Amino acid sequence: MSVSRIHRHRTVGVNVGGVTVGGNAPIVVQSMTNTDTADIVATTDQVADLARAGSEVVRVTVNTEEAARAVPAIREALDSRGINVPLVGDFHYNGHRLLTEYPECAEALAKYRINPGNVGSGAKRDSQFAAMIETAIANDKAVRIGVNWGSLDKDLVARMMDENARAPEPLDADQIMSEIMVTSALQSAARAEAIGLARDHIILSCKMSRVQDLIAVYRALAARCDYALHLGLTEAGMGSKGIVASTAALAVLLQEGIGDTIRISLTPEPGGDRTQEVRVAQEILQSMGLRAFMPMVIACPGCGRTTSSYFQQLAQDIQSYLREQMPVWRKTYPGVEEMDVAVMGCVVNGPGESKHANIGISLPGTGEQPAAPVYVDGRKTVTLRGDNIAAEFQAIVDDYVRTHYGGA
Repeated sequence: MSVSRIHRHRTVGVNVGGVTVGGNAPIVVQSMTNTDTADIVATTDQVADLARAGSEVVRVTVNTEEAARAVPAIREALDSRGINVPLVGDFHYNGHRLLTEYPECAEALAKYRINPGNVGSGAKRDSQFAAMIETAIANDKAVRIGVNWGSLDKDLVARMMDENARAPEPLDADQIMSEIMVTSALQSAARAEAIGLARDHIILSCKMSRVQDLIAVYRALAARCDYALHLGLTEAGMGSKGIVASTAALAVLLQEGIGDTIRISLTPEPGGDRTQEVRVAQEILQSMGLRAFMPMVIACPGCGRTTSSYFQQLAQDIQSYLREQMPVWRKTYPGVEEMDVAVMGCVVNGPGESKHANIGISLPGTGEQPAAPVYVDGRKTVTLRGDNIAAEFQAIVDDYVRTHYGGA
């Protein structure tokens, strides 16, 4: 799909530490650490891993004085490694105090995430919210006002529920929940602007954990504002469930042009790789034709015609190899992320898919001759045989990258 076929919802561009979110900028991939931010080494290492995987913004929890003190050291450690990914501070309950009492933390962060349901209650709510916004203004920082249905402003919920109950035609439970979410976000944004925060410093989010709820609330939000929007299915879950649910929700919204930055909130497997959420976000955007991050490997699923698992292993090895090379290739071979590589298991669709890819190989299936034709830009260039097909095909891929995407 061509990017031009998806018309983006018009939003105001926001500068987040040198990364533009919204406006005409590409959709930004972000992620979040799960280390104790007070552990400077562990958090620095994880931020670095996420950035290398392709996260363009990384959020860290700032919930204690120790975490606030650690943020400048983490920023400095990342800069010393040449990793300039913007850091976002995630604040709840005590953010007003931490940002005020630790100005070095406020300066080191590129954006503050504020949950309007967790900034305080009663008379304290407005003053504590104002303190955070005033700090953002003083430091010229962006703010994400992030509403979450698990932590809504109780006073707002009670008032709107009462008003809805008295209405001649009350909204149903899902509709009023969506309306409360949108109202919370828009009222908080209006309050921030009234305090003095510029419109081009505000990003909104309204996160839900059910697919249809998320789609409904963002449609409503997008229809009523032009703030930059952050998308994410909160508490998406583990493994395939989290991936499928996130993809189902975000793909619908992105197809409708809604969303300027995304995060996939996966629960990692015990000891699992945190960078998986970055790869999933990238693959959603690339599959939809919205951005390109790394060469795509096209591979058939296998059937009774394919022999053993050789072609599966080759597809996996090539995909892993491409991912490993991308940190270097991205700098040295611009455009390589748009390359397609086909690894097919028999002659049914093998030659055709190989011809449509930049480079393709069709491995022999059951009863086929033990030969693997290779196609480059639609033309058959060589037939590989023997025990070194994988190494020889990888060499062909390397040669194609060098000759077609120009080395430094």
